[in-house]
Amino acid sequence: MKTAIILGATGLTGSNVLNKLLLDDRYEKVKLFSRSTAAVAHPKVEEHLIDLFELEQHADLFTGDEVYCCVGSTQKKTPDEEMYKKVDYGIPVAAAELCKRNNIETLLIVSALGADPESKFFYNRTKGEMEQDVLKKEISRTYLFRPSLIAGKREEKRPLEYVWKQLMRVGDHFLVGPLKKYKSIQAEAIAKAMIFVANHRYAAVMIESKEIQEIADAEK
Repeated sequence: MKTAIILGATGLTGSNVLNKLLLDDRYEKVKLFSRSTAAVAHPKVEEHLIDLFELEQHADLFTGDEVYCCVGSTQKKTPDEEMYKKVDYGIPVAAAELCKRNNIETLLIVSALGADPESKFFYNRTKGEMEQDVLKKEISRTYLFRPSLIAGKREEKRPLEYVWKQLMRVGDHFLVGPLKKYKSIQAEAIAKAMIFVANHRYAAVMIESKEIQEIADAEK
């Protein structure tokens, strides 16, 4: 039986990963690292409330078989570019460094569709730089998930994002052929795909939104 680590278990995707791992008999322990509690009472859960910007200071606790990195912010929520980069670049790269140091062979990270270190757009460039530097750590089973707009019920209120998601629900019907990759995707589908990939020998490293959905659909 395995031990999984989740970074960002209080977020939309991370909470879905957590819920599924708690029901999965392949896992005996799920370690949570976050600054606020996930408020989940379960015998599998081992929770560490820490400053994720200082993750490397907790290397002795960062042991297990798999790491699910589901942290992420938005430019609206974190308008300061330096702080945004500390979250979306700094935390995943630090996690990869600890995987390397502690011989954790499976690292799964939620990135974003359009990630590109050469992009003129700060958000896409930051994600692309993160992917690039994570891969330099050469963790043997690294998987980078690139979802489109992530849908699902959030605890926090994001009015503008809510409106955009309602528009996307209508617009998704018109995204066919090459545009299909831009369809919004449920956080549950991302979680399902991440756990499947973690437990199978999967060929791709970069997994785009359309492929994420296909993996999740096959798991029904």
